[in-house]
Amino acid sequence: MKFGERWATPIVVIGLAAAMQIASFFAPPYIAPSPLTIMSALVEVLTDETLDVAVTLLRLLVALICSMVLGTLLGIVMAMVPSARPYLRALVVIDTGIPAVSWILVAVFWFKNPEHRIFFILMVILIPFYALNILDGIRAMPKDWLEMCQCFRPSRMQVIRYLIYPQIVPYILMTTKSVFGYATRMIIFAELIGASLGAGARMGLAQATFRMDVVLAWTVLLVSLTLVAQAGVELVERRVLKWRPDIEVR
Repeated sequence: MKFGERWATPIVVIGLAAAMQIASFFAPPYIAPSPLTIMSALVEVLTDETLDVAVTLLRLLVALICSMVLGTLLGIVMAMVPSARPYLRALVVIDTGIPAVSWILVAVFWFKNPEHRIFFILMVILIPFYALNILDGIRAMPKDWLEMCQCFRPSRMQVIRYLIYPQIVPYILMTTKSVFGYATRMIIFAELIGASLGAGARMGLAQATFRMDVVLAWTVLLVSLTLVAQAGVELVERRVLKWRPDIEVR
């Protein structure tokens, strides 16, 4: 791993902390708290609001797994059923054009239970990412592979197992890395609007009580969790795709 890849994130974090420290000299704490104050608030969050952290992570994990499964299946259907592809693709594209705020407001009207609201919001937002990327991944498959596979007269399940599945694994992992941060932002927004438990609800309470240090502490925690999750996906990607050589364009 090169120097830039290894140390870029720590250098950026140190630069942001230094900027916040300088800003704290000129602004009141409710505008720009110092890094030490934020770290103290972070300890408070991890100590007193552990349940909210766990609830947000559980919601995010369940919605992400369900979106991955359903989006992948939808992408495979779009790729392997030409007659249904135009209609499903149009439905997915229309879904991607609907603002997240609209889905949040719709969920408030449609569902009474906050858990159902949050799950619905994340599903309708995340499924299109997987479906479209899986469709593009299958369509990017070399035609020679498909012709060679068809020479052995495989069943539909054999085509999926031996040809489609290996082709779409990199696209599933790539999509997961791409949407995790976006999904985190969406679940915080959804919790802020329609939940009484979770990171978003606690950040809303901190905003109402002018606790900027707590808001930033939650932000630091969520960014850290996102980085850890993306690193975990990259580790899985290296292990699953270790047969694929790294290519560097010069």
